[in-house]
Amino acid sequence: MSAFDTLVRPALVRIAAPGGGYDPHGDPFWGTGFFIAPGWVLTCAHVVAKGGSAVWRKEPAVGITWEGGRTTGQVVLAKPRPATPDTALDSWDFPDLALVRVEGAERAACVRLSERPPTTPARISLHGWARQTGELGVRDVEGEAHGTVGRALLVRWAVPVEGCSGGPVVDLGRGAVIGVNKGRGRDEGAAVPLTSLRELYDVPGGEVLHDVLRAHDRHHLTRHRSFGAGRTWTAAQTELWTATARGVSPARRVQLYGHFAELPPPTAPGEVMALVDAVKRRVLHPEYQDVLETGARTWRDGVGLLHELHAARREDRPESTDLGLDAVLLYAAHVVRHLTERYGPGTGVGSLVDWIADESGGAHAAVREEIAALLEPAPPHAADAPATERGARADVRIEIDAVPYSTPRRYAWRVMLLFDGRTVSPLRGDDGGVTRDRLRETLRGPLTDALGLGDSGDHLAAVEVVLPRELFDEPLDTWRLSPDDEPFGERSLPLGQRRTVVLRDRYRSHHAPSPEWRRRWRGSAAGPLRAVPLRAEVLTPGDEGHGPHLRRESRMTAYERLGAAADGSVPVFCGPVAAGDGQRAMEAALAAGHPIALWRHSAREHTDCAEFHKRAGELLADVDGAEGLHGPVRVLRLRAGDTEADPRDRSEHAWAEDLAVLYDPPDRPPYEAPLQGPPLLGEADR
Repeated sequence: MSAFDTLVRPALVRIAAPGGGYDPHGDPFWGTGFFIAPGWVLTCAHVVAKGGSAVWRKEPAVGITWEGGRTTGQVVLAKPRPATPDTALDSWDFPDLALVRVEGAERAACVRLSERPPTTPARISLHGWARQTGELGVRDVEGEAHGTVGRALLVRWAVPVEGCSGGPVVDLGRGAVIGVNKGRGRDEGAAVPLTSLRELYDVPGGEVLHDVLRAHDRHHLTRHRSFGAGRTWTAAQTELWTATARGVSPARRVQLYGHFAELPPPTAPGEVMALVDAVKRRVLHPEYQDVLETGARTWRDGVGLLHELHAARREDRPESTDLGLDAVLLYAAHVVRHLTERYGPGTGVGSLVDWIADESGGAHAAVREEIAALLEPAPPHAADAPATERGARADVRIEIDAVPYSTPRRYAWRVMLLFDGRTVSPLRGDDGGVTRDRLRETLRGPLTDALGLGDSGDHLAAVEVVLPRELFDEPLDTWRLSPDDEPFGERSLPLGQRRTVVLRDRYRSHHAPSPEWRRRWRGSAAGPLRAVPLRAEVLTPGDEGHGPHLRRESRMTAYERLGAAADGSVPVFCGPVAAGDGQRAMEAALAAGHPIALWRHSAREHTDCAEFHKRAGELLADVDGAEGLHGPVRVLRLRAGDTEADPRDRSEHAWAEDLAVLYDPPDRPPYEAPLQGPPLLGEADR
């Protein structure tokens, strides 16, 4: 056996019906799994599904046999899984993973999990139980991971046989598990990249994965420190570490991860990525921004993105500087500062601070100075202060376009991150498009992922949606990230009640800003703001509506009137604008350069136009420029949507029901043609 065979086998488990044991004539054999932490087994969801409804009812219905004993396990997390325990899935899409709790296996040996996306091509080994020769036994073979297609890691020369599903894929060059065997095709195998394990965070109960991965890191630190532990994964990784290697050694990483295991976990991917961004801008380039995003969910994931960092030589950084080590030490110091500011000094960072101080002696002088500043005691009441001066890591931008000549009408979509209002990082998209009635459901998952990457600590990403004018009345502020039947919580709140949600004009975004647009934005940004009717006729004295009996203002007359309005003027309207007279008036306002507008996206009958315009004018007069509009609008949406409030309070804010906001600064990208075919979120790391 190879060096890694001897490390994998004690962690390898045979999964079968309870009581199957090693007896090849016992109960049916289902597949393979492996311990990733004491008492926790990872396998494929389709493997445990062979146990039927009892598995999905979280009964101890999974037979587990390993070198240390025989017992039963309980499936705690799985994705995908049947809608109900008694139904079955026709196919098992990615990630096809299940996490099994195994009582009585607290002393089990565990594999070493990679903290970074797979790098291909890579020499790998596959491990699993199989009946290759008729008798049940362990199979270990070597091959190559040669690329990814969609979310699958492709393997050749080591095609898994029946029974190996759920077993580990080990990168022999780095000495860590990078995937889970899933199945085989005609000439090659397919594995689930280990980074897909992060998807289990988003299923009900997924927060337990933080505890599992912390237990994993504690296990390997204990083994590394133990004289009687025998051969360890850290020792095997160190043998692969050449004398001239740069970055963070396996011994340093296992110690650092052990310290991270004692800290509060990140709340979202953006919390990790904001610190990674800050480090890369410091050690690579002040304007550096990654092109592709990764859904980092633990502090150790941030190290995986930094510890083998390379860069072109800079005048202020000699070639002898170990960039990866500098980056990781600086990142660890940022974690300390971030947690201390967020939770206060009693967050268990003391031992990590000592470790950073001990290890940073060889860092670049400028990095050492920055580390020292980050590790200085936080000022009083730091936990009450903003966690970062930068706010959210990024905003989320959604672009929607009508697909030409499509019948029925379809809309292409793209979801991306927008950094500092100018740098775009594409995440997901579909240029084939979906019908309008499917936009909300189709975008729920991509939007949830993007917000997780944009949020940072206490700061929430804003959502800007770039729409064709025919969709200006789509009620985007009422969209939810969760299904409608989910209990009340942050995910079940309408988007506009929890975070800033604004619309932008798709047509204008394709062209360089006009002088009128730029001038009006300067006036709106500086303030004060004042209301001007989008449609002048709706305020006819003695009339509270805008029915067909009113004399219409022509588009050119509206353009002349809105063009003459003072800078800082905001067109407001008590009805919809995606069709008819409202659309013509909105087109006039946009042509006149107005960057902000307020209206109702609902076409319901109403007779309170004068009230709407009066209250909208008061709202605008009370804010200090364009940026000050977001908070009051969010509060209004909360109060107007409170169906349990006192009727008098509801009446007070009824005018703001279905409030839509155009917030369209001229300095936001792109001005060129729409992006085509952006990569899927995490395509490089799944």
